[in-house]
Amino acid sequence: MRAEDRTTEEGVRFRDLNGNGIMDPYEDPRLGAEERVDDLLARLSIEEKAGLLFHTVIEIGEGGELREEPGAISKSPTSQVVRDKHLTHFNVHGMRTAREGARWSNLLQELAAGTPHGIPVTISTDPRHAFVENSGVAFAAGPFSQWPEPLGLAALDDVEQVRRFARIAGREYRAVGIRMALHPQVDLPTEARWGRQAQTLGYDADRVTAMTGAYLEGFQGAELGPESVACITKHFPGGGPQLDGEDAHFPYGREQVYPGGRFEEHLRPFVEAIRRKTAGIMPYYGMPVGLVRHGDPIEEVGFSYSRQIVTGLLREELGYDGVVLSDWELINDNHVGDQVLPARAWGVEELAPRERMLRLLDAGVDQFGGEECVELLLDLVAKGEVSEERIDESARRILRVKFLLGLFDDPYVDEDEAERIVGAAEFRAEGERAQAASVTVLQNRDRTLPLFQGQRPRVYAEGVAAEALAAYADAAAAPEDADVALVRIGAPFEPRDDLFLEAWFHQGSLDFPPGLVARLRRVAAHCPLVIVVNLDRPAILTPFVPFAAAIAVEYGSSDTAVLAALSGRIPPRGVLPVDIPRSMDAVRAAFADVPDGTEDPVFRRGTGLTIG
Repeated sequence: MRAEDRTTEEGVRFRDLNGNGIMDPYEDPRLGAEERVDDLLARLSIEEKAGLLFHTVIEIGEGGELREEPGAISKSPTSQVVRDKHLTHFNVHGMRTAREGARWSNLLQELAAGTPHGIPVTISTDPRHAFVENSGVAFAAGPFSQWPEPLGLAALDDVEQVRRFARIAGREYRAVGIRMALHPQVDLPTEARWGRQAQTLGYDADRVTAMTGAYLEGFQGAELGPESVACITKHFPGGGPQLDGEDAHFPYGREQVYPGGRFEEHLRPFVEAIRRKTAGIMPYYGMPVGLVRHGDPIEEVGFSYSRQIVTGLLREELGYDGVVLSDWELINDNHVGDQVLPARAWGVEELAPRERMLRLLDAGVDQFGGEECVELLLDLVAKGEVSEERIDESARRILRVKFLLGLFDDPYVDEDEAERIVGAAEFRAEGERAQAASVTVLQNRDRTLPLFQGQRPRVYAEGVAAEALAAYADAAAAPEDADVALVRIGAPFEPRDDLFLEAWFHQGSLDFPPGLVARLRRVAAHCPLVIVVNLDRPAILTPFVPFAAAIAVEYGSSDTAVLAALSGRIPPRGVLPVDIPRSMDAVRAAFADVPDGTEDPVFRRGTGLTIG
């Protein structure tokens, strides 16, 4: 049940979170966050403190109810993790409607209000305003306004647009009770094959740094407060330079390399995030190989396990005193159905879970992402291997954010307002304009673009919904019957499905299959061919250049938005935020940590033609 609202004799309204009938200092809305943290921390049991150090996945039940059985990924009933394990941070998966999300959020806060000190829950989320659907990375927009992926925001090369997006997204988050964003992702994707580029802001450190500041300001404001969404900036100290572009979610992608000596360049967006007071920072899974800083070799362990990185670099050198949240499941293997994803304990695989936890705490981590093994931490405290003072150090940082967000004073949302705000027509329209504007035209022979000028042409289309095309043209059944061909394709990747989550990641070669290239060449022999590629990674476009009349790329755009761009109704103004390599040989020869690292790219970063 909800903590009872009371009013003191002096007329101060407060939530009686511990039910003792008086306004304790931590319940006093007039006091500062530090004073309230001091009071609450002294009252908490070790079990309550330990629960603060875990941040795991949660799923919404049918109709917005609390889910009381394990879900597709979540491991425990909601009441168990809140009441018994004292967890207060949850990364929400799924959300079918805004009303359902708001209802569920309120029910979760009511459940938390019934715990001994009524500590409110902080609901977090991975990005959910674009197109990628990957439980390990991001969610498609669903009821929220839909925008291009962050790489598309980068293609707009407009810092103010990034700030505007973040303000709108933050407003929609707050409407359903989401108060923490597990983003921005400010890695510089300097290895062209890396599978997490869509959620980055490109690899120009100057532009990424400027956009990072705008992103944080849009979500958090100038200071963290009741109107903020707290941001977890990731993945410190930069997750882009993966060996061979393989992602560190998986054992074969555990190594990060710096052959070009550009480690400091990858740090730059995080320096700006710290200056902008990001609420949290998440280190990446990857382990640096052969990295030396200031003459000292950096231990070859996952970044969250590294005291040199978390305490030495982040805390001491860069002066950061916010929350450090580890990436997901560094302690225990994750079993989902008949698949497993090994714990990302890179470099310390031989350690038992309790030893991994000790290493993470010693490194300086405050919260364990994706874990709920509270009993393990309590056992370490009981046996004297972890002091209560060390628990207090992290609990203090975590509670400070909750107080600054105003969650102790009012964690509830209005279901009607949620339905009105989330996915509002004005937000959807702005998102669609951004989708269209971010389309990047790379080749336009004989002024093929803009399309659909004058009378309705006959268009042979692949990968485009018939109803969207019907607004502009008549459909042709074959290229030989068409005035123009329009083909939408995705960037190539190597399908994999052995480990859990692996099927969702686009990794491996950037070459298009030769059969596709040959078939599209035949299409182009009959009529001018316009190719539009979804650029979640910088695909090798070289084979298409000789025969395509026009080549454009998009970073998460609906058919409607793509057609608006190609017709010139919303003029495309995107510019490439990354290079398009000329060949896979060039990719393999490039240094993984160096921006603009591939030799003689077929299209350079910054390329983007206007049409009309």
